[in-house]
Amino acid sequence: MAAKQLPLLAALAVLAVLAAAAAAEYNFDDQFDVIGERDHIRYKAEGENQQFALELDKVSGSGFKSKAKYLFGEFSVQMRLVDGNSAGTVTSFYLTSGEGSTHDEIDIEFMGNKSGDPYVMNTNVWASGDGKKEHQFYLWFDPSADFHTYKITWNPKNIIFEVDNVPVRTFKKYADLPYPTSRPMTVHATLWDGSYWATRHGDVKIHWRGDDPFVVSYREYHATGCVAHPKAPPPPSSSNSTKVEAPPTKCPAGSDAWMDRELDEEDLKTVAWAERNCLSYNYCADGWRFPKGFPGECGRD
Repeated sequence: MAAKQLPLLAALAVLAVLAAAAAAEYNFDDQFDVIGERDHIRYKAEGENQQFALELDKVSGSGFKSKAKYLFGEFSVQMRLVDGNSAGTVTSFYLTSGEGSTHDEIDIEFMGNKSGDPYVMNTNVWASGDGKKEHQFYLWFDPSADFHTYKITWNPKNIIFEVDNVPVRTFKKYADLPYPTSRPMTVHATLWDGSYWATRHGDVKIHWRGDDPFVVSYREYHATGCVAHPKAPPPPSSSNSTKVEAPPTKCPAGSDAWMDRELDEEDLKTVAWAERNCLSYNYCADGWRFPKGFPGECGRD
């Protein structure tokens, strides 16, 4: 009889381990650093489901950034933006290597608008301090009415921006042009006052709601990437070269799924659809901004 019970006991033990793992909660301070005022961030974890609420008032904005630094990866989050009159507010989900003049950055930013007018989703890429590569979109839904998923895939071949698993933009690597390949980046999520530029180039400012803060909700945050070794020595450099060597990294199992990803024919059709129906600004069509010629990647396949 005892021998017959062994498989059952083993199965129960496995279930107990799985239940304990599911019940384990993430700890905010183990994963993130605070941006802005700590009391402007609300956080809750239930198993693997993390929920964040960021607040913006006259005192401060708020946000969080990952402690881990990544060199390539797949990063996503679900967001529900400020509702009503959101003019002047900026909500973001982005990666950055820092604030230096040669920094790298990959941006998804939402510029709020007056009630009844759509949000603007701004995407941008910085490489070695070279930016001004914005594509801006009016989305096919109201991003303040419900949660939607926004994802950045960054690998040595291209950067892919997706909304609800629909690719809307790809930024390719060209051997002769700057591309973020060597500077590890942290993941940031922020809500802040961008009145001076965000809505109609700064013409429309924030309309404060008395004592009620603006609130943006985040959930289902996922970061799967190659983590830069925190104790790695700085890469060797030459005073005669501006080339930056990538530090040692550790990539998770299954990383080939996003490390080698490029858009296929069907994906490119959705990008073309987004460009036809949602694109409101394309830096490669802004002759006023680039009177001496467009950036090198413009016009290439």
